[in-house]
Amino acid sequence: MSRRPTPASRSFSATPASLWSGPASTSRCGAVRFRRSRRLRTSHARSPGLAWSTTTGRSRASGRGCFTASKPLASSAPCSGRTGRSTSSTAPTSARSTRTERSWPWTASAERTRKSCSIGTRSGSIASSPGTPILEIRGVSKRFGSTQALDDVSLALQAGEIHALLGENGAGKSTLIKIMTGVVQPDGGDVFVDGRQVRVGSALEAQALGIAAVYQEPMIFPDLSVAENIFISHRDRGRIVDRGAMRRDAEAVLDRLGVRLDVGEPARGLTVAAQQTVEIAKALSLRVRVLIMDEPTASLSAHEVRRLFGIVKALRGEGVAILFISHRMEDVFQIADRVTVLRDGRWISTRPRSEVTPASAIRDMVGRTMGDFFRRTPTRPGDVVLEVRGLAREGVFAGVSFTLRAGEVLGLAGLVGARRTDVGLALFGIAPADAGEVLVDSRPVTIRSPQDALRVGIAYTTEDRRQLGLVFPLSIAANVTLPTLRRYLSRFGLVRRAAEDAVAQGFKERLSIRAPSVRTAAGSLSGGNQQKVVLSKWLNTRPRVFILDEPTRGLDVGAKAEVHQIIDELAHDGIAVILISSELPEVLAMSDRILVMREGRQMAVFDSAEATQERVLAAAMGQLATPAVVV
Repeated sequence: MSRRPTPASRSFSATPASLWSGPASTSRCGAVRFRRSRRLRTSHARSPGLAWSTTTGRSRASGRGCFTASKPLASSAPCSGRTGRSTSSTAPTSARSTRTERSWPWTASAERTRKSCSIGTRSGSIASSPGTPILEIRGVSKRFGSTQALDDVSLALQAGEIHALLGENGAGKSTLIKIMTGVVQPDGGDVFVDGRQVRVGSALEAQALGIAAVYQEPMIFPDLSVAENIFISHRDRGRIVDRGAMRRDAEAVLDRLGVRLDVGEPARGLTVAAQQTVEIAKALSLRVRVLIMDEPTASLSAHEVRRLFGIVKALRGEGVAILFISHRMEDVFQIADRVTVLRDGRWISTRPRSEVTPASAIRDMVGRTMGDFFRRTPTRPGDVVLEVRGLAREGVFAGVSFTLRAGEVLGLAGLVGARRTDVGLALFGIAPADAGEVLVDSRPVTIRSPQDALRVGIAYTTEDRRQLGLVFPLSIAANVTLPTLRRYLSRFGLVRRAAEDAVAQGFKERLSIRAPSVRTAAGSLSGGNQQKVVLSKWLNTRPRVFILDEPTRGLDVGAKAEVHQIIDELAHDGIAVILISSELPEVLAMSDRILVMREGRQMAVFDSAEATQERVLAAAMGQLATPAVVV
């Protein structure tokens, strides 16, 4: 039975004794192996991650988390939950020691004597009490405009556990991560670290608290070396970098992870798996206590996944709390200790992995009614307009095959990383396929550019209307006529305003674009009306096949209904529509057939009569017992 997240019954220690081997007087840093200058030994009571200014009396987050302890760590003074600042009165007593504290850890003045050290969590001065979560979210809510991204969500992460977070696209997982890492602030609710209420006001504050994230697309500086990427967050002003020491320390971190990389080479040549390893090493260099991993296996091979899981399990053994977000059900059941499910921005369940099955997880993830979605009126599809056979793009997607009839809506469904958008980009020639066949009206065509696609009657609306779909300073009329501008030029190369305005006015009336005139700047319109302008722009090319990529993203319920009505009218006008959407109820409600993709592979094609949320989601997660055949 589902239950609210509560502290686990077993006891966890934030800083296992195994992490702090060797004499207590030795300098310890989870990322590097060196002693701090003797001038700093008076500041051992300070919490890691903070630098103290004797001139201002203020603390600032430095993220270094490295200090010299002259007595056992367990005796360090307690500290505030927000910043990790010690309540001890011990502090540097000279400007000289303050200058040293601000210096880069690998300066020429740093000692060269290096003792072996463990990579682990932050010091015992901020350790959790037994059973107290390292990080706890209580009743957090967040709204973006008219969209309720999170609604009263609670989650507790214990030391030494791998906690999986599941949910459909739009369930609120990304927003929750952003709140944990200080990227966005919640509208309501509380965040606790070690049982103390904190406000994670920025990524720097999250870093000081020991919270870090590794994303599906690693945030690597390609022109910096591997070592510089690992220690980029340690950089401070005022001293010369000892690159030799930095390289040795980077190698020590990677050795601890069981990985061998040339730390002096630029990061641009690394594989995705190696880049993720560098991201993990970067987090460990900051003595991470909570590591958030967002779709870490989406782009990895089976061998790379096994290696990553070995690293993750080692971190768990050292007391790190890991939040593991994945759409790959097999990964979750292989590695997670507990599983939490979000749906539509709400907490649904938190269970031990032993109590969760793929079927129960999918049931918790969907569980929605579709009554609020527009229902299409029946149409009778015409002849086959588009046929795709074995379409592929190396390293991106492969084996995509389907037919599309006039007046038919084909939905492309899938989770994050399914490569649905890449199929649309290939069909429109923006990122052409390198294998397979495309036939229009039973005749093979070659599509290597958008001009090729438009020539055979294929149009495409991007998922990002703000950055790629519209030119905001231009008027509605100018945006509508951009792809077909030659039609509206005089023989002297000037735009015939009257002709341009007449066409735009026709679409304004047809699609009910609410604006004072067609000369209104597109950037001043609401999101729904902006989307109508995007649709008008491509409808003006007179397409026979219209690819709509996330056409209702970011729109309110009313605007969505209007776009759904437009799609229905397009089908009745005989236009073949490919609908790419992350909202599964939308795909189910609007499509005649649904093609399901997973990690660049076509998993199934369902007729609308047999498609259910459970079956489509099961196929998208690779859990469909008997794959559906192409119809």
